[in-house]
Amino acid sequence: METIKEKQEALIKEFESLTDWDDKYSKIIEYGKSLAEMPEGTHSDKNKIEGCQSQVWIYAELKDGKVYFYGDSDALIVKGLVAMLVNVYSGHSPEEILTNPPEFLNKIGVASHLSPTRQNGLSSMVKQIQLYALAFKTLLAKKK
Repeated sequence: METIKEKQEALIKEFESLTDWDDKYSKIIEYGKSLAEMPEGTHSDKNKIEGCQSQVWIYAELKDGKVYFYGDSDALIVKGLVAMLVNVYSGHSPEEILTNPPEFLNKIGVASHLSPTRQNGLSSMVKQIQLYALAFKTLLAKKK
């Protein structure tokens, strides 16, 4: 299985070949279209991300010491950003998630090409992923 770092490097490489921002947005939207459906019952207020301009949900579960993320949004670009985060972090341990910030977002230039409200929303999504990882890390430590 690829590490978080390898997944981020693959995304950076993929976006390096796209020089036009319309092409980059199209690629982000493509990721959103390929995002797996969230499990039934997880489109709830409990999983809704606050601070986002559009509606965004992120849900996580812990299986065999690994965190699996699911997400959705009602906005195409945002759904693509959710998909990228889910693809990078899903299937890794809480410790790996907490020690690998989403550097790819800056390296592909996404953060600087979003409106301030979308930037806030993206920060809220990243923060929620880290909060899930921290909660699961604490849960695993208590089980030991």
